[in-house]
Amino acid sequence: MPKLTHILIFGALVFTGLLGTGVAQSVLAKAALEEEKENRICELENSAFAPGERIVYKLYYNLNFIWIAAGEVEFKVQDLGDRYKLSALGTTYGSYEWFFKVRDYYESYVDKETLLPILTIREIEEGNYTLYERVEYDQETGIGVGYRGKSKEEAMQRPGEFSMEFCLHDVLSAIYFMRNLNLDEATPYSTYPVTVFMDRKEYPLDVRYIGKTQEKKIRGLGKFEVHELAPEVVAGDVFSEDSEMRVWASTTNSCVPLQIESPISVGSIKAVLIEHQGLLHNLGK
Repeated sequence: MPKLTHILIFGALVFTGLLGTGVAQSVLAKAALEEEKENRICELENSAFAPGERIVYKLYYNLNFIWIAAGEVEFKVQDLGDRYKLSALGTTYGSYEWFFKVRDYYESYVDKETLLPILTIREIEEGNYTLYERVEYDQETGIGVGYRGKSKEEAMQRPGEFSMEFCLHDVLSAIYFMRNLNLDEATPYSTYPVTVFMDRKEYPLDVRYIGKTQEKKIRGLGKFEVHELAPEVVAGDVFSEDSEMRVWASTTNSCVPLQIESPISVGSIKAVLIEHQGLLHNLGK
């Protein structure tokens, strides 16, 4: 099973669609990107989360109609003065690790005023695969510096400078940024653009707002009024061309993703909220 927790971290992180379409830069794609720039929101005042917030998702993999509990992803928010430290740790359960062991850690330091990233760190351990990645962003000059290797020692010896798109996010900053959107004012099938830097590439993303559902049953939590969204995904080894992720998020001001589902090339995946502490607003019902 390829990168299960890695995929589900993205799902849980990105009810906003942190996995982009990977569209080639054709004339039409460039025109769409220019339009997306005009519609993009670059700065939002945070009113959705607070330091001390902790949310945990249980991760499931479905093959042949059987849901297997495979692991968990834990998200935390810390206050560091002029910035927030956002972190996510994804781990497989011991009962699943005979098949595929995962320890994935993501860290993002974001400016409090813009919620844009200043520094991103990823430490990936998936089976025999390891990766350390560090990305430093200068949002004002549009210049970034990336380090990437099998270990931290190897990565820090290989810096690489790159030009970056304005309002550039990483996978963690994008979710917390988008949680601050006022979806109560959204109309069905409207879209929200965000550009995410991941694996040395920029992905211009669209998240489609489906609408509000009065009663959505979330396993272990009960029934909630929710916003339903459809993030785009990257077609490739994991997702097919017709894969469509679905996310159900609380309609309260915290806008917390409650459940995420998506088909993949082999089976399907699901993440369900199981723990929460320190929310700025309640989840509602």
